[in-house]
Amino acid sequence: MQSVKPTTHTYLLVLSSACLLLILSFGYRASFGLFMVPLSEAREWERGVFGLALAVQNLSWGVCAMIAGAMADKHGNLRVLLVSVVLYAIGIISMSVSSTEGQILGTAGLLVGAGIAGTSFGIVLPSIARAVPEERRAWALGVGTASGSFGQFLVVPAIAYIVDHIGWMHSLQFLGLSAFMMALFCIPLSKFGGTNESLQRDNEASISLKEVAQRACSIKSYRLLVFGFFVCGFHVAFITVHMPGYVVDLGFEAQIGAWSISLIGLCNVIGAYYAGVLSGTNSMRALLTAVYLGRVVAITLFLDMPISILSIMIFSAGMGFLWLATVPPTSGLVALFFGTRYMSFLYGIVFLSHQVGSFAGVWLGAWLYEQYASYNGIWYAGIFLGVVAALLHWPIEEKDYSESLLGTVRTA
Repeated sequence: MQSVKPTTHTYLLVLSSACLLLILSFGYRASFGLFMVPLSEAREWERGVFGLALAVQNLSWGVCAMIAGAMADKHGNLRVLLVSVVLYAIGIISMSVSSTEGQILGTAGLLVGAGIAGTSFGIVLPSIARAVPEERRAWALGVGTASGSFGQFLVVPAIAYIVDHIGWMHSLQFLGLSAFMMALFCIPLSKFGGTNESLQRDNEASISLKEVAQRACSIKSYRLLVFGFFVCGFHVAFITVHMPGYVVDLGFEAQIGAWSISLIGLCNVIGAYYAGVLSGTNSMRALLTAVYLGRVVAITLFLDMPISILSIMIFSAGMGFLWLATVPPTSGLVALFFGTRYMSFLYGIVFLSHQVGSFAGVWLGAWLYEQYASYNGIWYAGIFLGVVAALLHWPIEEKDYSESLLGTVRTA
């Protein structure tokens, strides 16, 4: 049974709502590195404590994204979205009063991670993919991905300003209360961005989510995509969390770190958008290979250049163009391989690998800093893993595997 195609007006409403949701979700999440130094100093913690909490956040995000994707595919996405908004908001507010290591792991780590899982790419991009006509899908995924980066550009400097004027604790409380606004943008996503109920009934009797996962993971190209996305998470999470502290250690004002993260977000608005456009007309595996090699070049040049505000901004801009440029071709390959019926769940598995990489990047960066008072080791690890990711993506075969997954012709 075919799904009902939305009108142009309707899919633009879904796309607009999705973009606004991602602006807030990613903007708040990208700002947490600004709280590492003041919160750690106020609680008399080593920097590794908050670093571990944010590492746990990334792991919680990945695990919950897979679970949320399965629930959204089975029951529709509105309840998943709204529950996630509540968890996100409560988690941020609770961070402000967390006074022990266990509490900050539970709030900044588990609660916020679960909230981000249901308000970010794992749920929102499949909603866009279902709502938008197939010929516009790659473009729309690029727009959605770019909006997350625009949130990083727009929100992080604003939060840095708020922290400077009212302090880190009141800033967290303000952010938590304002996070409830995300619920307004969830409702349009449920009408045409959710799983088609007729198609769901047709498939539920013949295949379980466990079977879906087993069949998908038996396909080499999908496994390569899963393993390769680990490196993307490693890169972006380490830089997001530790760049502000790294800049302070180099002797610059904390605001320079905030502008670095903001510039990454601004440049990735362009990078993510054009990654989506290019994914619609070019080889997605070749694009992914080029992005990872580009990151290798950017990090290598940054380490070789004399450190200055200019070099920091040049690096931020260069990484920004490549930052989330991996997301449109990665999500596009999942849709190409298997269609959109189980896309939330199958992209959730890929994204779990991304978040395991995020955990590794954040935690290892904090651990190396505590051991050696330097981030050099993690930068070199990022270079090595970038080369590995390029090698993993090159053999991917871009074709339809839906018959292997479902045993039937898919509905796009």
